[in-house]
Amino acid sequence: MKFIDQTIIQVIAGNGGNGCVNFRREKYIPKGGPDGGDGGNGGNIWLKSDNNLNTLIDLRFKKKFQAQNGGNGSSKKCTGKKGEDIIIHVPTGTKVINYQTREIIGDLIQNKQKILVAKGGWHGLGNTRFKSSTNRTPKQSTLGTIGEQRDIQLELSLIADVGTLGMPNVGKSSLVASISGAKTKIANYPFTTLNPILGSVSIKNNKKFIIADIPGIIQGASNGFGLGIHFLKHLERCKILLHIVDLTPQNNLHPLENIKIVVNELKKYSKKLYKKPRWLVFNKIDSLNSNKINKIINEIIHRLNIKEKYYFISTLKKIGTKKLCVDISQYLEKNTKNLVC
Repeated sequence: MKFIDQTIIQVIAGNGGNGCVNFRREKYIPKGGPDGGDGGNGGNIWLKSDNNLNTLIDLRFKKKFQAQNGGNGSSKKCTGKKGEDIIIHVPTGTKVINYQTREIIGDLIQNKQKILVAKGGWHGLGNTRFKSSTNRTPKQSTLGTIGEQRDIQLELSLIADVGTLGMPNVGKSSLVASISGAKTKIANYPFTTLNPILGSVSIKNNKKFIIADIPGIIQGASNGFGLGIHFLKHLERCKILLHIVDLTPQNNLHPLENIKIVVNELKKYSKKLYKKPRWLVFNKIDSLNSNKINKIINEIIHRLNIKEKYYFISTLKKIGTKKLCVDISQYLEKNTKNLVC
């Protein structure tokens, strides 16, 4: 299924039904008085989040949603039928924006959460409503009001506790697949990952967290090069970022230079994302001897003045990945209540 994380749709709520003007005329009751009923309310349009969905592709092809109009009132004080509501199912993590005003209507961050995006018109009143001691035969009624109509922009931002970022081919997908069992595509060429992928990592004592894998970030990404910058928004809800660093990079640059490239592009994209807790994870330690590793790491720590945690792992041989997961779980448990995503 193709991954679509943004689309624009038109929603048109139903109009309210008109009120009825009618007078009771039955045998032996020639002047029974007014008995015109009210109209029915127009149908509403709702958005409802669903954990079983992970893309907006269904809404890419169906762009217009129109709810049913309310029925008109009729004689014998009969109220018109209410227009049926429409419920549009979207993935959890979908932000809803008024396309014209850019106002944020809502953010669906919990499963089965509902928000009203277009309210149906109010019903018109029948002439029964206007009867009084001084007006025994009212001939007025009101029309139903028009239902709301607007274009709304839907933006999907996946919900994950942890996000990975780094240059292409540093082992992000390998790490996610190794610790979560997610079916990520792994190959020896750039941009193997084309879409964000979520994995669930289980820790002992029934604890778990969700980790997101996005395409690699290259120099110039903030200007539109590569794929990663387009998907960085899927890290905005993460509580911690793992910056994966290849100790034997394929682009022949020093790992320090690759770190600077990713951090610079991240900062250009979003100051908020840049300020999130970010741990350096040095991958492929099995390919170098300890002296070489220490030399590279010491230079990086000294040059960047690193104060955040950093880890050494090998996704191929699963070295250090268990400790990384345990520390992530403990960090999330300790800090989640105080973090603003």
